[in-house]
Amino acid sequence: MTETTPGDSPMDFIADHTRRYLDSDGADGHLWYGIDGSFTQGAPTLLLTTRGRRSGKPRRTPLIYGRDGNDYVIVASKAGFPEHPLWYLNLLAHPEAELQVEAERFPANARVAEPAEKARLWLVMTALWPEYDAYQSRTDRDIPIVLLERS
Repeated sequence: MTETTPGDSPMDFIADHTRRYLDSDGADGHLWYGIDGSFTQGAPTLLLTTRGRRSGKPRRTPLIYGRDGNDYVIVASKAGFPEHPLWYLNLLAHPEAELQVEAERFPANARVAEPAEKARLWLVMTALWPEYDAYQSRTDRDIPIVLLERS
């Protein structure tokens, strides 16, 4: 990454989640309960830092994650909006990323799941966050799943 301080989301609830995660090394924010707190089991989240595909600047995003062996699994849902999230487009251009999972920070490489992997991993991820099925039903785009491998 070319700069040292990543840009965070301009959306207040996302920026707040990110700040709490950073300030507590994930003790506050590792489990995400949804905006209204209605998801009672909590879904694990990590902080993903990508490099902007146009600007080259680091961008940080909190995301729900699952695991597949040693890999971290994230879903490019953007809540079912018609376009892909910016972090996903950034990873397509620059697959090198940085992750923070609770207090641990490390580099990772991203790749998009192949169709057979995606079918299996979709079930893993919807078990963590059932809303992914609703997000997919709201959009015509095929929501990608990304695997992040520690580098």
